[in-house]
Formats: sequence, C-alpha cells, structure tokens
Amino acid sequence: QALAYFEQLKISQDAWQVCAEALAQSIYSDDHIKFFCFQVLEHQIKFKYSELTEVQQQLIRETLITWLQAQMLNPQPEKTFIRNKAAQVFALLFVTEYLTKWPKFFFDILSVVDLNPRGVDMYLRILMAVDAELVDRDVVHTSEATRRNTLLKDTMREQCIPSLVESWYQILQNYQYNNSELTCQCLEVVGAYVSWIDLSLIANFINMLLGHMSVEVLREEACDCLFEIVNKGMDPIDKTKLVESLCQVLQSAGLFSIDQEDDVDFLARFSKLVNGMGQALITSWTKLIKNGDMKSAQDTLQAIEAKVALMLQLLIHEDDDISSNIIGFCYDYLHILKQLSALSDQQKANVEAIMLAVMKKLTYDEEYNFENEGEDEAMFVEYRKQLKLLLDRLAQVSPELLLASVRRVFNTTLQNWQTTRFMEVEVAIRLLYMLAEALPVSHGAHFSGDVTKATALQDMMRTLVTSGVSAYQHTSVTLEFFETVVRYEKFFAVEPQHIPTVLMAFLDHRGLRHTSPKVRSRTAYLFSRFVKSLNKQMNPFIEDVLNRIQDLLELSPPENGYQALLSSDDQLFIYETAGVLIVNSEYSAERKQVLMRNLLTPLMEKFKVLLEKLMMAQDEDRQMALADCLNHAVGFASRTSKAFSNKQTVKQCGCSEVYLDCLQTFLPALSCPLQKEVLRGGVRTFLHRMIICLEEEVLPFIPSASEHMLKDCEAKDLQEFIPLINQITAKFKTQVSPFLQQMFMPLLHAIFEVLLLPAEENDQSAALEKQMLRRSYFAFLQTVTGSGMSEVIANQGAENVERVLFTVIQGAVDYPDPIAQKTCFIILSKLVELWGGKDGPVGFADFVYKHIVPACFLAPLKQTFDLADAQTVLALSECAVTLKTIHLKRGPECIQYLQQEYLPSLQVAP
Repeated sequence: QALAYFEQLKISQDAWQVCAEALAQSIYSDDHIKFFCFQVLEHQIKFKYSELTEVQQQLIRETLITWLQAQMLNPQPEKTFIRNKAAQVFALLFVTEYLTKWPKFFFDILSVVDLNPRGVDMYLRILMAVDAELVDRDVVHTSEATRRNTLLKDTMREQCIPSLVESWYQILQNYQYNNSELTCQCLEVVGAYVSWIDLSLIANFINMLLGHMSVEVLREEACDCLFEIVNKGMDPIDKTKLVESLCQVLQSAGLFSIDQEDDVDFLARFSKLVNGMGQALITSWTKLIKNGDMKSAQDTLQAIEAKVALMLQLLIHEDDDISSNIIGFCYDYLHILKQLSALSDQQKANVEAIMLAVMKKLTYDEEYNFENEGEDEAMFVEYRKQLKLLLDRLAQVSPELLLASVRRVFNTTLQNWQTTRFMEVEVAIRLLYMLAEALPVSHGAHFSGDVTKATALQDMMRTLVTSGVSAYQHTSVTLEFFETVVRYEKFFAVEPQHIPTVLMAFLDHRGLRHTSPKVRSRTAYLFSRFVKSLNKQMNPFIEDVLNRIQDLLELSPPENGYQALLSSDDQLFIYETAGVLIVNSEYSAERKQVLMRNLLTPLMEKFKVLLEKLMMAQDEDRQMALADCLNHAVGFASRTSKAFSNKQTVKQCGCSEVYLDCLQTFLPALSCPLQKEVLRGGVRTFLHRMIICLEEEVLPFIPSASEHMLKDCEAKDLQEFIPLINQITAKFKTQVSPFLQQMFMPLLHAIFEVLLLPAEENDQSAALEKQMLRRSYFAFLQTVTGSGMSEVIANQGAENVERVLFTVIQGAVDYPDPIAQKTCFIILSKLVELWGGKDGPVGFADFVYKHIVPACFLAPLKQTFDLADAQTVLALSECAVTLKTIHLKRGPECIQYLQQEYLPSLQVAP
C-alpha cells in the first residue's frame, strides 16, 4: 500500500516535499520507501528544479545535509543501494548548484562528516558520483553539458581541489591500517580524479601508494590508482622519470618476481599496471622521436627494453586474464621494433620469445568444453583473437623468423601426431592456418612468388594432407584440418594428386559422416567452398562424389525423433555443391540435364506427396512439420540454381525444363489454406531465383502466383511480396505492363486495407510492420515510375490516380519516416518530369501547384524533420530536386506562382 501511495505521489506537484520531510526526519524504516524518496528528489532536481522557489531549493539542500548528519548517529548504516542513490542525488544537486547557489558544497559536507567512518564513506561515494557526472567516458554528453562540466572542473580546480586532496591524504593516513574498505574507496577516488587534476598535488601520495602495494587487502586498489597516475598525460621526459622511479621501488619490493606470487586477482591488476607503464614509455618514445630528441628517446627505449623480461613473464602466465592485460604493451613494443632499421641480438631474442609465448598461449587447456561452450570458452576465443593480432604484428617485424618457427613446431608435432595431445596437434595446424593472414598475398597466391615462403608452405600443406592427421580423434583437430585445407585451396592447383585424399576425408567419418553434429555442419559449408574453389579440377571425381553424397540429399521426413546426419541448413550447402559439380562439369548438355533431373526429381515427387498430406492434416504440430518439410524441398531446389549465373548458363546446360517443372510442382502450394506464411515464403524465394535463371520463361506463371499471394494476406506477406513485383517490373519493364495494369489496384487495395486496420496504441510491432509496409508500397511506386511505366498508373482511371497521388503527398509530408519521405519525393519528381510538361495529363499541372509545391515546403517545416539525421538530409535533397524539376518543366510560371500566391499564403514576403 505504501509503495502504491508513493507511485501516486511521484506524479503529484509537491511529492518532493513529503519525501524530503520523510528523509530528514527518518520517518520510514522500509529500505524501498527510503530509496523511492531519493528517486523522487532525483526526479525533481533533474527535471523540475527551476520551478522551485529559492526557499524550496534551500529546503532540499538542508534536507540532504540533515540526512547526512543522521547517518553518523544511526545504530546501523544504510544499505549500500540507498547510500549510492543518496550520493547520486548529492552529485545532481552539486552539478545544478555549485556554480551559483552552493559554492561551499564540499566544505559543508566535510564539516559534517569530519573523519567519522560512516560520514567518510558517504563523502567518498559522493565524490565518485560527482566524477561520474563530470567525466564518465561511457556517457555521451550534449555539447552544452560538456561545456558545463568543463566549467565545473575548472572552478573546482581553483576553489576546492587542494582541500579535497588534503582530505584524501588524511583519510588514507587515518584508515590505511585499520579500515581497508574505506582506504580502498579513497584510492578509487584518487584514481578517478587523477586524470583531471594537477599531478603535483598528489606527489606525496605516491610513496604511500607504493607502501600499499605490499599490503594484501590494499594492493589491488593501489595498483589501479598507480595505473591512473601513470596514464596521465604529461611531458615525455617527466613521464619516463616517473615510470622509472615507480619501477625501481616496485622491483626492490620484490613485485617483479612473478613466479613467487600466487594471487591471480592481484597479478591481473599488476599486469594492467605494467602494461600501462610500458605503453606510457612507448608514447614518450614516439613523442621524443617526433621532437628529434634522439638522446632522450634512446634513454626511453632502454627503459622499455628493461621491462621486456617482466612483460614476457606476464604474457606467458597460465592465467589468461593476466596474459591478456599485457598484450597492448607487447603489441606496441613490436611496433617500435618494426620501425627500427636493424634489430640487436637481444631484440631478435625478444621477438622469438614473444613468438614462443604466443604459440604456447594459443593452446587450448584441458578444461575447455568443446561440446557445450559457455562463458569461459567464449572468453578464450576472444583472447585467441588478441593473440592473433600479436602474431600478425610478429609477421610484420620478422616474417622469416615466424615462418621458420611455425615450420619447426608444425613438423615436429605432425611427425608424432598419433602420440601427441590434441591441443598441441590443433595448435600446430592452427598456426599454419594463421600464416595465411599473417603473411599477406593477393588472392591467396601463397604458392608462387617468394620461393622460400612458397616452398615452406607447400611442404607443410603436403605434410598436412599426407600425414593422416585428419583421422585424429578430436573435433578441434578435425575442424582445424578442414579449415586449413580450404584456406589453402590454391595448393591443390600445384599438387592436384592430393585432391582424392582430401575429398575422401570430407566424405567419410572424418567429415560429413563424423559423429559430432558440429563437425558435420561446419564440414558441409567447407565442402561446398572446397568444391567451388577447385572448379574444373573436380572433373574426374564428379560422378563418384554425386553417388557418395546421395544419402545426404534425402529430404528428412516430418516425423518426430528422426535423426538425420545433416540439418536442413547444412543440406542447402550439399545441394549447392551438387549443382556446382553438375554445372561446372565438362559433360554434354544432355548429360547435365539428366544429372540435374536426377537431383531434382526426388524433391518434386516428395513435394507432391507431402502437399497432399498437409491438405488432410488435422493436428497443428503435424501441419507445421509438413509445411517446414515442403519449404525445405523448395529451398533445396532453389539452392541448386546458385550454380548458374544467368539464363545463358541454364540454357547451355539444358536445364530450363527441369526448373519449369519445379515451378509447376511448387506453385500449387500457394493455394493451400494451411500454414500460408511458411509456404508462401518458400515459393516466393524460388520465384526470385527463377526470374534470374529463366527470365521471361517465368512470366506465364506470375499472374496466378500473384493472385494467390494477394489472397487474405497480412502486412508482412505484402511487404515480402512487393520486392518480387519490383524485381519483375525492373527486369521486364514494358513486357509486364499489361499484367501490372491488371494487378495494380488489387495490390493497392490489399495494401490500403492492411494499413487502415486499427491497431492498439502501444503495439510497437504492429506500428513497425505498418511503417515497413508503407515503405514497400512507396518502393513499388518508385519502381513503376522509374522503369518508365507511368502509364500503368495513368490507366487506372482518374479517381484511382488521384488516390495514389494523395498517398504519395501524405507519405512525403505527414509520416515522420525519412526513408519513406525520400522515396515519395523521388516519385513526385519523376511524375513531374513525365507528366509536368504542357502535354501532360489534364489537371496534373493544377495538382503540382496545389499539392506538390506545398509538400516541398511543409515537409521540412515539420517538427519531426530532424536535419541531424542523415536519412532526413537525403529526403531534403530529393525534396529540392522535386522543386527544381517543377521549375524545369513549368518555367517562369512556377516562380510567379511562388511569388504571387504560395509564399504570401505562408506570410513570407516574396
């Protein structure tokens, strides 16, 4: 009841006063009500503060201070979520009042809290909330807020930062040995403020922080705080000195002995600190080189080199978080080496050490769960991506060294793969795979050009395909084998004798018939890529491969619990592969036609049987299963046609007839009253493909197909049907003019009917569907007018033409959808170009002046016409084109109309 009462209060005018009183007098003990009171105050300060009188504003200030005083006397501290919300309210008030009414904000708070632990806790939370308001990098501020924040920070620097820093020092001095929680909070505050206050103010903190690095409960926060100090922008020579002095102390405190430390959480923070120090030194080196100060640059480079041993220890650490945190420094260090003209022996040794570390860290660990990948696995995959960037950078510094190292690891591992652990075999093949991107060439030409490189890669590929490693009993190795074979498909142009071996691996229990569904699925995709890339080299194997994949092409029956080897998505790739094999073969057209018939006839036969079953099915689940199955059949037939680029190739292969038979088989599904959405979707996609493959041979089928698709359809059906009509219109233009004229108004009636359906006010998805349908409708009109077929519209009778034109005007002005508005203006300027001259349709000139010209002015004047939005700018330019076209077609008469009639009607002086 109390909460319902507060919800009412929130809306009322003086809710904040009730809440302020409740907080100041501690009326309620329920935490949620206290939280709610702060929410009401937050709402008031954020949105309605200027409506309050001076006295009321003073009351809010006093309320917060009274509440703060009470915190130190309460027997129990408030819950954390209440303290955080209170701190946010204080921070909001600070942002609103500090520059005007409450310059003593911090001093007032400090005088209340002094060194009382509960008071200090609130003071530190308020400081963090203020920092979040002023400098939170994750919040996108308006330019006005950014200006205000800059002014607030400048004023704070002048008036109170030294006192705040002094208070932090006292808190740390007072609590560092007896209250780790407050000390850590205070260190967090120092870390947050360091980025925008004068570093000299906290110079005397550094020794204290370094002391904290040896205190177990404080060292993680101290690490983060030092990281922020190191990250602060400053003169490069000073930065180098600062980092070096920190390192000396940390080293003498024994913190560089990584192997003696077993607290991984601390090491992760420490790794981030070392990374910050390394990157800070590299930034200094870059600046010094730019300034031409070679002596200082050399000193800084020495300082960088001195950290490499520590960096390597962290990079190779078994905990991936610790390793991941140092990758930035490692990457930037390699970038320096890339710029040096020659590397010293030590630097070469460093490159090699980084390379070995990367190879080791790329390896999966025992715990990785391949069958059920969760969050840990996802993190390792991300970490591997970071390591890949390091490997690419290593290749830029020393490609020869990388190639030699990978070759050594690869050959050693593959010689004894039967007795080697899976993760080592996987990483050996993975490294070969990664070389393809690390050593860039154009169009995968790894096996020509540079002889050393080509020979090395060729040797490794030969070893990969002849070693028998494809039979290794672990999914990660199997997948890596197939990925690598496909990545280096150009190898098989150089050594085609290995093609049969690899094809067998794809086709048997190692690939498409593997026990793991994951391997089967990925292999289906890779197999289609492999076959496509080999093209004519597949000729000797075509019949054999087609026979071997026969069972994988079977349409899974719609029975529950039937376990097919491949999912229907995977089968799409197999059908595409079959199509490619037939089309790219050197067989005669007759032979190709026979093979294509063999491929598609089983689908057509199954389709007819299943469609009959669907017509009789009573149970909805059964209907859905049958409809899905029918849809797969259409999808598979559709996918085989991807092997053809256009009608020419279909004709050359003698395959037009087979596809026309498919069309005749599939089209009856459109008149099935059950599962309309699924069936229509499949047939529609097939029609899209056939328009490309069969061109005008499809035309006889279009009218009846369209008629069926327009029967009792919904927004989504129409929205997906219109692109089909657009494709036909744009491709065949005047050839389909009679058909378009006949179906133009039925299509429009169907669209208008759906658009006029009442929808609930808050139904977002219905509103979005209507918006998308409206866009599709305008896209249709644009296609018709743009394909030079305006007569299709003109022949619909005066009343209908007028109705269509008004919908376009409405779309250009009334709907706040810039994409649709742009299309509408394109349609209008096209119609003006076609009909706007002296010989245009009767009454069109009138329409131009009464409706099109006003639309060009009213649309940009709308509140919703937002010129900060790129789509709206495009709409505006089309609007301008429309006016320009009117002027071109109507000449001085247009200017005269604007000067004497239209602009005066808007109270604009001519």
